[in-house]
Amino acid sequence: MNTLTKITLTETKLALRSPIWVISGLVLPTGLLLGLGAIPAFRTESEKTPGMRFIDAWVPSLVVLTIALMGLQAIPAVIAAYREQGILRRLATTPVHPARLLVAQLIINVTVTIAGVGLMIVLGSVVFDVPGPRHPFGFLLAFTLGTTAIFGFGLIAASVAKTGRAAGGIAMIAYIPIMFLGGVYLPRPLLPTVVQDIGAYVPPGVKAMEDAWTGAGAQPLQLAVLAAFAVGSCVLAAKLFRWE
Repeated sequence: MNTLTKITLTETKLALRSPIWVISGLVLPTGLLLGLGAIPAFRTESEKTPGMRFIDAWVPSLVVLTIALMGLQAIPAVIAAYREQGILRRLATTPVHPARLLVAQLIINVTVTIAGVGLMIVLGSVVFDVPGPRHPFGFLLAFTLGTTAIFGFGLIAASVAKTGRAAGGIAMIAYIPIMFLGGVYLPRPLLPTVVQDIGAYVPPGVKAMEDAWTGAGAQPLQLAVLAAFAVGSCVLAAKLFRWE
């Protein structure tokens, strides 16, 4: 068993001892979907969502919620707390490079994100007959680029914060507008057109995921912008990051 695997297993055990983020990432999006689906009006087609029910149109927004929750709340809080507690500094004096701890945290949180989204899609299909993505590859590509960009933003917050609480506050600067533009607070069909247009190019790429979901296909420009955000956020986080 290599060092990264050992650290990942140890970090997984620690995460399960205080499972607030794990439970939130796995349960919250699905719980919201089941709660919304219990409202009859959300299971009927609306003129605002032609050819779709509100519950169908809201699933990509709940994907945004999952990504934002884990990337902009969980990751910054945990990594900044490790810095605050001196864990990263102590690791820097051992043969185990602190970067492996960060990779382990990314593996855990990305896994929870994927599992949370997968659980929501499966239960949505079983309970409310919510259709899955009609372009699975396009959805997977948009999801991957969007998740990378959001986790990069989260690492930026963790890079400049001295404490876990400060990291959470900094991440909220991106968290709130991303949730709004992603249609979490209000379904995207009900948002003004200009807001929908802006949200189409802001990570995690809800419009690209919507288009892949409905079968229209994600636009190359949207994917290119997402890729630029993903590379830019990760590069900036690497430049800003400090162990102490």
